[in-house]
Amino acid sequence: MQISLNIWRQYSATDPGKFVQYTVESVSSDLSFLEVLDILNEQLTTAGERPVAFDHDCREGICGSCGMMVNGQAHGPQQRTSVCQLYMRNFKDGDTITLEPWRAKAFPIVKDLVVDRSAFDRIAAAGGYVAVRTGAAPEASALLVDKPNADTAFDYATCIACGACVGACPNASASLFTAAKISHLASLPQGHPDRKGRVVKMTQQMTQEGFGDCSNHGECQSVCPKGISIDAIAQMRREYIRAQLPFG
Repeated sequence: MQISLNIWRQYSATDPGKFVQYTVESVSSDLSFLEVLDILNEQLTTAGERPVAFDHDCREGICGSCGMMVNGQAHGPQQRTSVCQLYMRNFKDGDTITLEPWRAKAFPIVKDLVVDRSAFDRIAAAGGYVAVRTGAAPEASALLVDKPNADTAFDYATCIACGACVGACPNASASLFTAAKISHLASLPQGHPDRKGRVVKMTQQMTQEGFGDCSNHGECQSVCPKGISIDAIAQMRREYIRAQLPFG
């Protein structure tokens, strides 16, 4: 099939950007979306033009590197799928597909579809860890965790920090990402010693990075490739209130 790609091109953060349209022919429905971008870049390179910059690494929906808006939807039309696992069978012959980067003050554009997501790293560094010195790795059964808490912690730990939640949110909020990290550790006994300080530090860092606040639109949940629930945000708010109480 033939596909038209309407792609945001921006040489650097300080240069003006614009949409440029390209055509890719003989596209197989079995190709992944990023493979189509690879084909386009081969065409551009052969023609002596600058290839399209986009983030990618594992291409297995694990690392969270790739991310872009596809026809106005974070990661594209297929739910619980990162853009590297999006296949051309989701589109039709002759479709025009618009690609643009995450739009957020805290995610400045680096080039074309690439944005700087290091704000997530700084939020995690502010408190997304267990500070207790445990020495060597303990036996798995040394500290028992009941199954409901273990399941909840695992669900939140699946966050790959791709940034789709920010890109989809009308407020460019990082609440789902931050809440997933906080709620993951709050669900485990190993995370309890730092519990109060963690939620305060991480939410403060989130605000300092310039992310907006959550207003319960729920877009973050609908585009998350790992299906993380906004229940995590409710948990983060409870943790924050508890941290402010002298008897919490």
